[in-house]
Amino acid sequence: MPSQPVLIWRLFATGVTVENSALCSLMPAVPAPDLPAEALRSSLHGRGQRLTPQRQRVLALFERLGEGMHLSAEEVHQRLLRAEERVSLATVYRTLRLLSSMELLRELELPEGGRRFELASDDDHRDHHHLVCVRCGQTEEFESEAVLSAGEQAAGVHGFRLLECVLNVRALCPRCAQAESAPLPS
Repeated sequence: MPSQPVLIWRLFATGVTVENSALCSLMPAVPAPDLPAEALRSSLHGRGQRLTPQRQRVLALFERLGEGMHLSAEEVHQRLLRAEERVSLATVYRTLRLLSSMELLRELELPEGGRRFELASDDDHRDHHHLVCVRCGQTEEFESEAVLSAGEQAAGVHGFRLLECVLNVRALCPRCAQAESAPLPS
């Protein structure tokens, strides 16, 4: 009698190993995180903090989504709840601030008062810019040599040394622009 293959998933967010579970079919295959849990644990320990399952879950969510995804704290909370990973909204806020201070996440502050977070990446992706819908918060990344050149030129003219060049363009996404131009029902 042939044996069934055993499916084993290592869930980065929880540290749990799952074998032959229905959960295996729901979990996407994800690459191992760039920052191993031990390195994160060590960094937190150096700050007098622990690597909690909740912190692992939040970081694992961003690692699964990859670069270019910009989520608010509420969206992180909702995605974790949909994945049946219980984390309070207050814990999500604290964890996002902590992971941002550790430079594992980048925080995008929007003029309307909202904040979005993205996975921090290498320096090749550092000087990227954002189109932000002022209605729904949809955020898209773009790169522009012209913006970077303008930042370098402005810094040079005033004797500054450029560290980072980031532009946030406030706009309406296609869906919100269409809704705004649609006639109101009578």
